[in-house]
This record gives sequence, structure tokens and C-alpha cells, in this order.
Amino acid sequence: MILKKLLAFTASALLFTGLFAQEIRVGLLNGPSCVPAAYMMENTKSIKNVKVSYTKYADPQALLPKLLKNEADIGFLPPNVAAKVYNSTNGAVIMCAVTGNGNLSLITKDSSVQSLEDLKGKTVYVAGHGATPDYILKYLLKEKGISINTPDGVTLDFSIPSANLAAMLLSGKIEYAVVPEPFTTIAQQKDSSVIAIDLQKTEYEVLNKENYPLTVMVVRKDFAEENKAQLNAFLKEYEKACKWTVKNPAKAGELCQKNELGLPATVVEKAIPKSNYVYEPAKKNKDKIEKLLKLFLQDDPSSIGGKLPDEKFYY
Repeated sequence: MILKKLLAFTASALLFTGLFAQEIRVGLLNGPSCVPAAYMMENTKSIKNVKVSYTKYADPQALLPKLLKNEADIGFLPPNVAAKVYNSTNGAVIMCAVTGNGNLSLITKDSSVQSLEDLKGKTVYVAGHGATPDYILKYLLKEKGISINTPDGVTLDFSIPSANLAAMLLSGKIEYAVVPEPFTTIAQQKDSSVIAIDLQKTEYEVLNKENYPLTVMVVRKDFAEENKAQLNAFLKEYEKACKWTVKNPAKAGELCQKNELGLPATVVEKAIPKSNYVYEPAKKNKDKIEKLLKLFLQDDPSSIGGKLPDEKFYY
């Protein structure tokens, strides 16, 4: 509902023109999506003599209006949300890069479950109805010929908020859940009997020979056009931050906790090796991004704005 209201803005309001940037305003999401940004918060206060400011938001729904109202320049969104905004606003927001690849796991304490085939006849609780975990799991089940929401297939349940799934599984109230990092790490830290099946390595990558995007960086189109040098310099710094984060999980955890990005240092440290933080330029990864967006398009065209974005979506 919030997204629909935001997309009702007029084109003139969305395409707010401005002079060259006096500040680069970065919108970050509390939690795992923006862990590499902790390094930048500590070390990148300016780009080409332009101040960089960082503001934290609880979720994409809180960040998105800031981008659309010209109150933030750069942000992070799920790929389908980025595509929907682009298609619904005459291209007001474009994609810079993939910053996080898929990191979903099936978690359970049932040692008899070793693959998706073992879930037949069972109920699996999934993080986020209409979000990437939903579409990826449905895709994997269909590819294996496993029916969905039938007595001899797998029943999907989206009734539990993502943040509560690990706790519900640990308490025994549910038996099977599909969650992204860091929830897998949190569950295994609290109970060593929790089994985690990496759905990327064991399932998606077997079929596609590559991972899929889970988080992308976006920028206001006007900002990109008017401040290309500053944007390119920022992107280079983010790529550097991402590489540093992957190589230094303990230090990255400390920075996340220090900058109050919503996760304790110990969880970040343990989750980073499984979180698939990357920096992959959007244009060079168009085929991979479209492969994911087609899953959304086939199931619910409105989830990406009714069509695949055109070439101008990819910075």
C-alpha cells in the first residue's frame, strides 16, 4: 500500500531537478543489506570534495519515499522493488550495482531433511511473501517437480515475520523455515543442532551456474546525470568497502555495531562468509538481473511494474 501511494506521485515531482551536488545523501537499511557501508561510514566522509552523509532506515518502505522526494540520492532496494519504481516513475531511479547475492537457507532441526525433496508433505515457513525468497523457493520447487500447497507437495506459509522465524524454529513452534542471512547464523549460534541447507549452492547454482541478486544499489537518475564523476567515485569506494568487508569480517562486525546498523558484531562476523556481499556493476550483470526479474514477472507482473525494465535502467 505504501509503495502504491508513492508511485502515484506526478512525474514532475519525481524528476526534481537540481544543481550539482553539494552533498551525497546515502540511504542505508538497518540490518544485513548494508554491512559493507559500515566501512564507508567510518572512512568515506567526502567524495571529490563533496560531503557524504549516511542516514539509516528501518526497511525499503521507509527509504523509498526519500529517494522519490529528492531527499536521498543513493539507496539500497530489493531488485524487484527497484524495477517497479523505475517502470512506474518514468525512470526516476536507476540501478547502479548488485551489492548482495542470494544467501537463503532452509533451516531445521529435522536431521532427516537433506534436500528440498525431503520436504514433501511438510509446511515450510518463508521469509517475505511476494519477496525474493518467496519467488526463489517456488522456482526451485517447480524445477524439481514438487507441487506447492497440495497434500503430497510442500505447503508454504508466510504468516510469521522474517525476524521471528529463527526464534519460532528454535522454540519448536515450527519445524522448517527458509531465511536469508543473518537469520541462519543467529539460529545456529543459539542451537548447534540447527541444520542449514544452502539453497544457492545446492539448488539455484546447480540449475543456473550463477547466483541471483538479493540487494541492489540504486541512484536517482537526475543525480546520476548531473554528478557522474562523484557517483563513479562513490561506486569505486563502495566496491573497495565490499572487498574489505569480505576479507575482514571481525573488524566489519565491530564497525557495524559501532555505527548502530542493527546487528551485533559477533553475528556480523559469523554471517559475512555466507552473506555473499559483492559489487557487480548493473550493466555488466543485466542478464543475471533479468533472469530473477522474469521469475517475478511470470508469477505476478505487478511485482516489477508490469514489464522488464529497458536498457536505461542499468547504469
